[in-house]
Amino acid sequence: MALRVGIGLPQLKDFDPRTAVTRAARAVEEMGYDSVWVFERFLLPRDQSGPHGLYNVPDAPWPVRYGGVLDPLVALTLAAAVTERVELGTCVLVAPLHVPARLARTLSSIDAVSGGRVVAGLGAGWSIDEFAALAPRPFAERGAALDELLDVSEALWKPDPVSYRNERWTVAPAEVGPKPARRIPVYLGGFSDAALCRIARRGDGWLPTGLPPAVAGATLARLREMAAANGRDPSSIGCTFQVGLGGTLREVPAEGRRPYTGSIGQIVDDIAALADAGIDHVFLTVSNLVTDLDAYVDVAGEFHAALRAAGLT
Repeated sequence: MALRVGIGLPQLKDFDPRTAVTRAARAVEEMGYDSVWVFERFLLPRDQSGPHGLYNVPDAPWPVRYGGVLDPLVALTLAAAVTERVELGTCVLVAPLHVPARLARTLSSIDAVSGGRVVAGLGAGWSIDEFAALAPRPFAERGAALDELLDVSEALWKPDPVSYRNERWTVAPAEVGPKPARRIPVYLGGFSDAALCRIARRGDGWLPTGLPPAVAGATLARLREMAAANGRDPSSIGCTFQVGLGGTLREVPAEGRRPYTGSIGQIVDDIAALADAGIDHVFLTVSNLVTDLDAYVDVAGEFHAALRAAGLT
């Protein structure tokens, strides 16, 4: 089975929000990519000290490109409107930043208008600044908030009448639509034991990034064993690996090279290793490498041609 390959859409502030997403989505679908992906960042804090650091790591600086990121649900809707075939994935929506029923209904609506192409990739989040600005529940309850969204989505996406109640929200028996065109796959991010346990219990797949291919493959195998222990079919657990790109696409010495760095050829070799490790879907964050749409399209085309030449697509 050929590896499925996707690409992240250009949401960063370097790109013109009037045209970048629609032009990019059309172009990569024509190239033969299988999926397009969006991510969520609400703000870029000026104070990045202590717990305000990137990934909640003390004093870790945020990328400047995180200022002015286009809303992911707007970007996904734009992509849905101008494509016919590619899957429309989120990697990730920060679930606790949203009112659960509203997010569930928006995802259902995008799936309905796109003919059943949404993959809902969700995470618990890490930025205390984003939680302070948006979240209905405090940062300490982010895992519970993600579980709540999963519960609400499951209820709203089922046939009417919808009914749901917990200590915060009530949906009395009612019609809520539109319904998804298909059962929306829910993929979850994270590497912690808690995150993997959640996927094993109730997720359709895993959204890793940054891991060396062997580690990713071993973790996926463990995750599927955990799913089987929960009475689930282990083969039902999918995996889409985000190949996070950065720097320049230049050959670097093999000794000491970090995975997913260097030339296109070197990165394609890493992707081949992911495929050998059992990963069947990857996507590339090409917009991290360039600042204009023409360059984005060129690099996307070069990657797709290299993957095809390597027999991966």
